[in-house]
Amino acid sequence: MQSGLLVLFLLSFLLPLAASSTRLPNILWIVAEDLSPFFGCYGDAVNQEHTPTVDRLAADGVLFKRAYAVSPVCSSSRSALITGVMQTTTGTHQHRSSRSPEGEIVPPDLRIKLPAGMKTIPELMRAQGYFTFNSGKDDYNFHYDRRDLYDVGTRADYVAGMNGWQGNRAEHWKSYTEDVWGARVDKSRPWFGQIQIDGGKGDRRYLNEADFIAKDSLSLPPYFPNTPALHQAWSVHFDNARGSDARIFHILQQLEADGEMENTIIFFFSDHGHNTSLRHKQFCYEGGMLVPLIIKGNHPAISPGHVVNNLVTLLDVGATTLALAGAELPNYLEGQNLFGSEYKAAEYVLGARDRCDYTIDRIRTVRSDRYRYIRNYYLERPLMQPGYRDDRPPSKDMRRLFEAGELTAYQAEHWFGLRPREELYDMDADLHQINNLASLSDFEAELLRHREVLENWINDTDDQGQYSESDVQLRATYELWKDRDIFRNADVNPEYSKFREASGN
Repeated sequence: MQSGLLVLFLLSFLLPLAASSTRLPNILWIVAEDLSPFFGCYGDAVNQEHTPTVDRLAADGVLFKRAYAVSPVCSSSRSALITGVMQTTTGTHQHRSSRSPEGEIVPPDLRIKLPAGMKTIPELMRAQGYFTFNSGKDDYNFHYDRRDLYDVGTRADYVAGMNGWQGNRAEHWKSYTEDVWGARVDKSRPWFGQIQIDGGKGDRRYLNEADFIAKDSLSLPPYFPNTPALHQAWSVHFDNARGSDARIFHILQQLEADGEMENTIIFFFSDHGHNTSLRHKQFCYEGGMLVPLIIKGNHPAISPGHVVNNLVTLLDVGATTLALAGAELPNYLEGQNLFGSEYKAAEYVLGARDRCDYTIDRIRTVRSDRYRYIRNYYLERPLMQPGYRDDRPPSKDMRRLFEAGELTAYQAEHWFGLRPREELYDMDADLHQINNLASLSDFEAELLRHREVLENWINDTDDQGQYSESDVQLRATYELWKDRDIFRNADVNPEYSKFREASGN
């Protein structure tokens, strides 16, 4: 198999009529679903010596210790990732919006369109001369034709307007190269690819059962009660990280075998934090927002073994990718080139959660060097308001123990009580974010500082979460979920009442 090392002519700015031949790097995103940085290279004690591939990737590349998703749920996070712009800016903040049932074209009244002139990262890479592909999941909350983004994909011939979020997933690089290096590929071009791995959604299956962590061997965070289901959920995520390590090994092994490794820059990251228990995925605590990010490749800007402790976000991935490809960065990008001469360490990173599936909510968060600030907007809706995980054992355990009065005072209030309008946590002293400092006078200055940062950001970016979701979008959400028993629960958000009444539910 040919190596795929490619040559492209770049215009010289000093000699406009002359062209200089240079080799642009291939760029590969390995994107894990729902995966927290439970790897040895991140100092995780449980998985020390159990994640050798990711640890080697970090040793050979740049490890970002404090990288954050901008949303703790897939589609809104991926919408921001693929545009380089916050989902709250583009109106793609509501989870699984601009959607129709799989296999149907999105009708015009449900289509969310990106602002005029805005292009996705793959489109910008194509404009730079790159061949582009995606091994599976898109999950973007806007209207697009997948063929505009990717030359090859598991559903490359998707009909115009489809959202293609759930393709068949390539098991590793080898299963994809037959298509990538097939007859349709122009091998005179460098490539930009996205390979999706299951991460926290199931990479554990790539382990031998003997390598599973005993479910009762780990201590649970204090916001969880001790139940077998919660112990199982907690331990499974460590297993999933080990399984992701095994999958990445095969991807890298095949890159090497195909002669692609030397000229490929590899990004490894996750779309948000883990999903195997409550409070993390879909919420703005550290467990939902903190993600792994490693960049490795033969490039002058990438120093092997370098560790970055600055606050960075997944918005920076798109800007850095374009810069490494020699592309001009659009002025609407909200991320930075992490290796650029003009890079400036962020003092704050922002995050947002809005409707997830049918559960309507609005949460905003500011992470600074030491503190995490959270603003809740639906105080009367507890963390355990009806949601898609209600039929799973951890949720059932939580409700059963609450009704029996067997939760601790903190757990009962945290999960089932009124939410505080503001939360402030000292991340150096309170890793689990248990002690809310927002009401303490000693921390008033920090509270005001973070509150001001958030309010300025909401105003400056015209955060679209300020505005109610349209009835046409809410009705579409109701229609997607109405046949589930949970939607007959009177506690499900009252915004759907008019649709329930109209349908007789």
